[in-house]
Amino acid sequence: MRLYVPHDERRPQPEPAVTNDALAFAIGIGGWIIGATVVVGMLSAPVSFDPARVLATIAVGLVLGLAGLLVSLRQRRTRL
Repeated sequence: MRLYVPHDERRPQPEPAVTNDALAFAIGIGGWIIGATVVVGMLSAPVSFDPARVLATIAVGLVLGLAGLLVSLRQRRTRL
């Protein structure tokens, strides 16, 4: 078994996989929106939880998702 393979004997690198990052971010944002709807609906129910902490987590998730969506759309525009 050889531990080092010379560069000219190596196999070529495979092409990168084509993905739709914007769709993945959009699905994630949709999940955060559904979560926010559930939490707002739970505000009227007699359940003990800290809505400020949960809504803050959802807000951070939405902001990061929107940032990722904008970055992926900008990268797609520059590739075309």
